Amino acid sequence: MTLQKFEERQERARKIVAYLKRAYPRPKSELVHQTPFQFVASVMLSAQCTDKVVNRITAELWKKYKTARDFARADPAAFTKEISSIPFFRNKAKAIIAAAKIVNDDFGGLVPRTEAELVALPGIGYKTAHVILGELYGVFEGIPTDTHVKRFAKRFDLTDNSDLKKISKDLEALIPKKDWKYVNNGLVLYGRYVCPARPHDCTNHPLTKLWPRAAKRWPRAK
Repeated sequence: MTLQKFEERQERARKIVAYLKRAYPRPKSELVHQTPFQFVASVMLSAQCTDKVVNRITAELWKKYKTARDFARADPAAFTKEISSIPFFRNKAKAIIAAAKIVNDDFGGLVPRTEAELVALPGIGYKTAHVILGELYGVFEGIPTDTHVKRFAKRFDLTDNSDLKKISKDLEALIPKKDWKYVNNGLVLYGRYVCPARPHDCTNHPLTKLWPRAAKRWPRAK
């Protein structure tokens, strides 16, 4: 990438983040939880699934499973059945229970506070780890990239990559660290409530006005 292109992307990212800071000043996940490990489990369940569906299932389920110990002691067959309406429910059930056992046995039931410790848990990668760190501890050491973030990074020509972690690294290079916390939750909420994934006329949307060429760019989100 040329220096000119990098600087153009940097300036575009600056304008986008300035809008997100105004529109969504307090980054917060919409996944409903009462305990830290419930949030971990909810984030794991939300992969390839909407927060709305996850919240609908966990509304009753989280009355039964609260702490890491509760999840660690879950009957695998019962828990798998309880989340069976979620995509990839078998793998997710296995990963959540396995992660809960490690958190319970090795961390005294407390969700780890570092990326290295989190990504060592079953079912947790870079994106999930940084969503957890931001929500639970207010630690923003990385920009999590999900389908919303990927979609807008592509539409606004902020990356040449399709791999989620590589997109995160591209965005982290463009955006000052002090603003990282606004990117994921801001773009998720904007994508959910302002500019959905299906192609539509978005010329009057706030971010498109910042870079009108985005109105014609509809890269595949997957």
